[in-house]
Amino acid sequence: MILKPNQRSQIMPLPVVLLSTISQDGVRNAAPWSCVTPVLRPLDEVLIASWLKRDTLENIRQTGEFVINVPRAGMEDAVMTCAKSFPPEVDELKEAGLVARPSVKVKPPGIEGCLAWAECTVEEEIAREKYVLIVGRVVHLEADDRFFSPENGMDFEKAMPLCIMGSNKGMQFVRPTATGEKGGYAHHP
Repeated sequence: MILKPNQRSQIMPLPVVLLSTISQDGVRNAAPWSCVTPVLRPLDEVLIASWLKRDTLENIRQTGEFVINVPRAGMEDAVMTCAKSFPPEVDELKEAGLVARPSVKVKPPGIEGCLAWAECTVEEEIAREKYVLIVGRVVHLEADDRFFSPENGMDFEKAMPLCIMGSNKGMQFVRPTATGEKGGYAHHP
């Protein structure tokens, strides 16, 4: 089957995160995001891509801060509520029934019930004609002890992190499972 190049979400599972931000006026915002990735191990940077017209992007530009919250399966309704186009003065955490979690190093709150929280500050914005790339530095990273161990990382079977797969009819929520195989990383200086 030949697909169009823009149908890449049909061949690659994309992560689902909730980016939480806060406006200059103190209004909390939460938006689902799939265009987010860590930047090369062992660096402490992340990259997010955003359309130009997003309240989340405006908040990030105003404050220089955001939190990447990793939701688990069972939070799909809250994720979809946050995907709605609310006016900028609406507290989206409240609309979605989400509970704020105090952050350690940034002003935007994390979101209770998520698997992990990456508190970030903006390092750089790279502008393109229709979108921007935001390079963020993770200044505080925390994970729910029930689903992580120092030696093995995330227990995917217990944690059930959300992902999506695209199709011509929309998206489907999925989650990764472990295959049982493990491998080491190549060493890079």
